[in-house]
Amino acid sequence: MKNKNFILPDQKAAGMRHHTNEHVKRSDFVMDDKLTTLGEGKTYYVRTYGCQANVRDGETLRGLLNAMGFLPSDSEENADVLIFNTCAVRHAAEQHVLGEIGSLKPLKEKYPNKIFALCGCMSQEEGIVDEVLTRYKQVDIIFGTHNIHRFPELLYRCMVNHERVCEVYSKEGDVIEGMPVERERSYKGFVHIMYGCNKFCTYCIVPYTRGRERSRAKEDIVSEIETLVANGYKEVTLLGQNVNAYGKDLGMKDGFTELLIAIAKTGIGRIRFYSSHPRDYSKTTIEAMRDYPNICPSLHLAVQSGSDEVLKRMNRGYTAKQFMDLVDDMKATVPGMTLTTDIIVGFPGETKEQFEKTLELVDHCKFDLAYTFVYSPREGTPAAKMTDDIPLEEKKERLQILNEHVAKWANENNQTFKDRILEVLCDGTSRKNDDVYSGYSLENKLVNFTGDNVKAGDLVKVKITEIRSYSLNGEKIDE
Repeated sequence: MKNKNFILPDQKAAGMRHHTNEHVKRSDFVMDDKLTTLGEGKTYYVRTYGCQANVRDGETLRGLLNAMGFLPSDSEENADVLIFNTCAVRHAAEQHVLGEIGSLKPLKEKYPNKIFALCGCMSQEEGIVDEVLTRYKQVDIIFGTHNIHRFPELLYRCMVNHERVCEVYSKEGDVIEGMPVERERSYKGFVHIMYGCNKFCTYCIVPYTRGRERSRAKEDIVSEIETLVANGYKEVTLLGQNVNAYGKDLGMKDGFTELLIAIAKTGIGRIRFYSSHPRDYSKTTIEAMRDYPNICPSLHLAVQSGSDEVLKRMNRGYTAKQFMDLVDDMKATVPGMTLTTDIIVGFPGETKEQFEKTLELVDHCKFDLAYTFVYSPREGTPAAKMTDDIPLEEKKERLQILNEHVAKWANENNQTFKDRILEVLCDGTSRKNDDVYSGYSLENKLVNFTGDNVKAGDLVKVKITEIRSYSLNGEKIDE
């Protein structure tokens, strides 16, 4: 049942953009003393869905819970607090989460003192929150992407005051520094450099769920990475919905490149970043990738389509030729650069000729990997109002053809690695074989390899002996 004390999402308000960010506050996190013992004798489980930004948010949630005295549980069934940290990029993912929440209703009935919380991008959507409040009474707390720092207080209200809590801000959130974090790995980590997106691609819900672009201060980011270096971390991935826009709201002229160089000078072994937008990519960033060897020569750059007409309907802000020229410049400046992308087929109104343009772009750019999707409408986005006039079977046929083109170039690109020696940061044993190790090279190639005395976090020299379309096999060599 809805409550007058609930703060509910408003997607129209979430889509508002202001000319300045002067109203965005930057402050340090402080936890009230009453919260530091709230979790004594209790456990938690965080289930995270979606992108790297969500994974990083999950690390903050675990850090907050640890700071309150909770201990991690080995399973959701044994946890006193179960958090669903969700993704809203695709409708199917939302339905999957709702199905899982529904399946846990008997667990709540058996243990009524268990607390279920919903957060992440799904909680920023009006329809989802209304459905959860009405149909999923087992969910006790709903909070959004802009107020993670408020979670301890919301949990206190639920546990102590026995309130059902819903607090979702629809204006862009403040930038809160100093929140505790429990990182998943001890050798490579995610670092937020900014939040939100101002691009409003017509198919995308993210600008509504993550708010407008807000950059962290450069000194705060560099300080966080210096701490990681001091703790033995070998790799960082810089996160933002559009990292190339970093610093624009702070009045920085070439903010992302300036930040990238400052991070390179910290001595961290490897630097990656995600996501990049073609419209904002700077020549200086390409040059920094060339000049600093710890900036990995790999990039994810989403193109979405090779048709100018489709790109215009998507509101991407560039042409296919501009994208291909950018890729040509990158590969000429950074020899050996690997490139991955995102592509949607069957966008409303896409003709066969326009789809052929996508294939031509793929054959020109020769991506190392592409995340390919059949278009499906997202409620609340402009594209959802467009006539979706392409039969599903036709979309699937186009997807298969596209994937064949991508696989061809992926395999051909990987052939150049045969018999080469790559430096691999080991992530542990392979998911499929405990006798094989797995990790990624500087070029972001997945490498499966054999060897002795290897553990997660080790940098290993691997000679490549076998080529797959999307991975490499090899053997550890002794230096």
